[in-house]
Amino acid sequence: MRLPVVAAVALLLAGCAHPADRGPAPSPNPVIRHVDPDNIRRVRRDLPPGYEVRGVPGVAAPQEIWGISEAGAANPGRCAALADPVGGHSESAHGISGSGAGGTVYAVVVAAPVGPVALDHSLLGLCRQWSLTGKRASARVHLVDAPHIDGAETLGMAAEITTAVEGGNEIGSRASTFTAYLGNYYAFTTLVSDPGSPNPALAQQFAADLLVKSVAALRG
Repeated sequence: MRLPVVAAVALLLAGCAHPADRGPAPSPNPVIRHVDPDNIRRVRRDLPPGYEVRGVPGVAAPQEIWGISEAGAANPGRCAALADPVGGHSESAHGISGSGAGGTVYAVVVAAPVGPVALDHSLLGLCRQWSLTGKRASARVHLVDAPHIDGAETLGMAAEITTAVEGGNEIGSRASTFTAYLGNYYAFTTLVSDPGSPNPALAQQFAADLLVKSVAALRG
């Protein structure tokens, strides 16, 4: 029996349909590359000349550098994961800080407690602007462009921080933080500057570039 012309054409088109017509295929799992946390110390050579460099034991999340403990309250609440990807449960952290006329710079790598840590993409729309409040400090945060790093998801945040001090006064500071998700680790760099300083602050791009250098060092 001969098929009608319309039916035959429909069958032909169905057989030739491109896979994309059925929706995008799921992204493959990223390759987890080797990371040596001790190598974070190598980026001290990338800090500005004259900077005083030291270790930062115990610092395991960007919000700690912002002056807010893990007990800080985020609004919206889910955005807290951007400032502490492992929710206060890091196994270990390695890092350095450098202080000088252009501000204080941090480079830190943190081990995830269980399994790989990854960027939750649903937060990118929810947390374009959000806030984090602690006992003595609060931060107004917005997302900024992050540097590209092969084989790693990255995130950029800029925070305006207000900290209460003695006498009922408040001081303000700015922090630019960039994070790379590296499987069983995540790395971040932060530049903290004082808007009232007579010295010009390092550019936000410095912290972004330092993240790229940090990941390259960690992968060794």
